[in-house]
Amino acid sequence: MNIHIFDDAAHLGVAAARQGASAIRAAIAEKGSANIIVATGASQFETLAALIREPNIDWGCVTGFHLDEYLGISDQHPASFRRYLRERFVDKVPLAAFHYVDGSDSDPQQVCDRLGELIVQQPIDVAFVGIGENGHLAFNDPPADFETDSPYLVVELDKACRKQQAGEGWFATLEDVPTRAISMSCQQILRTKTIICSVPDQRKAIAVRNSVEGPVTPEVPASILQSHAETSLFLDKASASELTASSTL
Repeated sequence: MNIHIFDDAAHLGVAAARQGASAIRAAIAEKGSANIIVATGASQFETLAALIREPNIDWGCVTGFHLDEYLGISDQHPASFRRYLRERFVDKVPLAAFHYVDGSDSDPQQVCDRLGELIVQQPIDVAFVGIGENGHLAFNDPPADFETDSPYLVVELDKACRKQQAGEGWFATLEDVPTRAISMSCQQILRTKTIICSVPDQRKAIAVRNSVEGPVTPEVPASILQSHAETSLFLDKASASELTASSTL
């Protein structure tokens, strides 16, 4: 894991987008196309804003996959990750295709199966992800399933995860936050060639420390990124504040 620390979230986002864009261009140059995973949430604001400004990306050669989505809300809900992605990314660049997670489908397992069939046919070149306050990776809350090979899973959201969503202002109250979601699995994320992990903000500092310096454990889902050699972790000074000097060398 490569760790990069910046003064603030804006500089973090520019650097993360620059490295991700470079990997996208390299994939297109090598094979004529690129497949990417795109995350959502407050941690991705600056990275996605910078990514759409990156020059010389042939977006018509890029196919995107959605990382996770709540169950039981429409794509018009203010907290819907489908809405987030449309407004902040998909409508801004002329992608070849984008495969959303439909959390409003009455059969979520069928959604998982359908997306799983698509993604196994299209190896992922770049994944843009974050780390949750409870250490979650996508919506894989602790204890995460590190073993399943299924690309997408129906998962239960723990209280800490739901409190983060309410605290970020996506929902009016904790009770409004759904208790279930569809998430890309940890193993599917690890199949990505290059992982760009953007994690700003002081409230993520302990989760970052546990993910980087602690053992690889399902109790800290993002710790599994330690096992992926081509993961780059982009932090600001606040989110890096709990790290020891040795882990940033």
